[in-house]
Amino acid sequence: MKSKIKIKIILVDDHAVVRAGFRMLLGTHDMIEIVAEADRGEQAIQLMQEHAVDVAVMDLSMPGLGGLETIRRICQRDSKAKILVFSVHDEQVYVNRAIAAGAKGYISKNSAAANLAMAIEHIANGEIYIEDGLLKDQTGKSDVMDYHAIIEAFSAREFDVFRLLAKGMTVHKVAEELCLGYKTVANYGTQIRNKLKVSTLAELAHIAVILGLMKN
Repeated sequence: MKSKIKIKIILVDDHAVVRAGFRMLLGTHDMIEIVAEADRGEQAIQLMQEHAVDVAVMDLSMPGLGGLETIRRICQRDSKAKILVFSVHDEQVYVNRAIAAGAKGYISKNSAAANLAMAIEHIANGEIYIEDGLLKDQTGKSDVMDYHAIIEAFSAREFDVFRLLAKGMTVHKVAEELCLGYKTVANYGTQIRNKLKVSTLAELAHIAVILGLMKN
C-alpha cells in the first residue's frame, strides 16, 4: 500500500534523542517526510495548524497537556486529524484511552522498527493500525462466541460495511468503496452497532481484532 505522494508527518516527543532516532529511522523511507517536530502538546497543536500534516506521531508521556489531552484537543479542532501514538506504555488502558481520545493507531516503542513506517502508511491511507498484541481480549469466552454468532448472521453487505468501518474508514469512504449511498451505509452502520451493542468505531475495531477479522 504505497502512496504516490510523500506522507507529511510531525514528530511529538519531549526527548530530543528520541526524535533524532525517529528521524534516522524514517529517513530511510522515501515516502515519508518529517515537516515539523514538537516537544510538548501545546506546541504540537500550534504546529498542526501551521503545517499540512498527514499524520502526527505522538508520545503520551509529555510535560504540559500530556499526550491524551493533546490528542483530544487536536481532534476537537479537526475531526479528520490522523494521530499515531508511539509510546513506551503497552498496557491495555493506555491503548483504550488513546483510541477513545481520537488516535487512529497505537504502537509501542518496543515494537520492530519497521512497524513505525508501516503504521504511518496505514493511517495516512485512512485505516486504523494497532500493533498486534496490544488489543488483548478482555471479553469473556461467551462474549466472543456471541460476537461470532452475530457477525456470521450478517448479510454480505453488512459484513462488508462492518469490515471497512472497523478499519477506520468514514461512512463517506465506505459508501464510495462499495458504490452505495451515504444514507444506506449510515443505516448499515447503525444496524451493525446495535446488533453488536457498541457505539464507537474503536469498539468495532476491537471486536474485529479479537476475532481475527482485521490483520494489521
